[in-house]
Amino acid sequence: MIVPAWPLDEAQRLASLRGLHLLDTPIEERFDRLTRLAQRLFDTPIAIISLVDEHRQWFKSRIGVDVTQTPRAISFCGHVILDDGLFEVSDALNDPRFVDNPMVTGEPYIRFYAACPLTSLDGQRIGAFCIKDTRPRTLSKSERQALWDLARITEREINVTELATRDELTGLSNRRGFMMMAEHALTLCASRDKSAMLAYLDLNSFKAINDELGHAEGDVALKLMAQAMQETFRVNDLTARLGGDEFVVMFPRSRPQAAEALLKRLRIRLHQLCQDKPYEIEFACGTVTWDPEQPTTLDQLLAQADRLMYQNKADMGAQEMVPSEPA
Repeated sequence: MIVPAWPLDEAQRLASLRGLHLLDTPIEERFDRLTRLAQRLFDTPIAIISLVDEHRQWFKSRIGVDVTQTPRAISFCGHVILDDGLFEVSDALNDPRFVDNPMVTGEPYIRFYAACPLTSLDGQRIGAFCIKDTRPRTLSKSERQALWDLARITEREINVTELATRDELTGLSNRRGFMMMAEHALTLCASRDKSAMLAYLDLNSFKAINDELGHAEGDVALKLMAQAMQETFRVNDLTARLGGDEFVVMFPRSRPQAAEALLKRLRIRLHQLCQDKPYEIEFACGTVTWDPEQPTTLDQLLAQADRLMYQNKADMGAQEMVPSEPA
């Protein structure tokens, strides 16, 4: 067996994958409909939409298998994401990459495998749409085109969700996207008896930037805030622009000390990004803890953090993001 190599841009690929917030999400009919169609169209027992994470391949949709994930090291899909083209193995027992693969020698006894890579909006290969059979076979030209078309439809479903849940200006999640992912994150925290932290952020005197320097510069300030958040927080932290100059970040399974340290790093990064600007970007912050022993709803959590943020803003007083005179 040959373990699949890692793409040269693996860090960027993983960032794109995790930025979609699809991993470990519930079953969705729009994806299951496509794998059912593939199973009937190609007369194969198995059809899967697979997302290739760092050490595993996780199945967003699966027909014909009971497991929800397998190790990346033994995955066929790990090979698929190394190239843009359709990947086909007519008989795994005659292929040195897979002849002694545990999924070939044992359940589900794969002999035939074909897949097309799935690509995110930023061009990263995040997974594969694949079909598998327990008997050797070769796809016809029309079958290859049909599999390719199904993969492109799957991409569209993934990317439509991304577009609908992304803030166009900053590239962060929007309110809709955050609510979807944060609800799921809290469900996971509850199932594992882990706490979570949520921080509600509001830029200080953002109106002064728009009024004195123009709305274009105001947009720049918002983009700098988003950049600082993306560079500071971890891949599993959920960041979003809720609207206007309000931002939020959820730290799943995180302690207060870790969250506070990251927020401190965010302030430092903002200062660095504004060194050539006639203003400093500062923010007021309200931070709350979600306790699995006494769970509250996400709406309640946001409202509590929002109140604390306004209290913090009042306490900060003169510490405003006011344009300064050029040197």
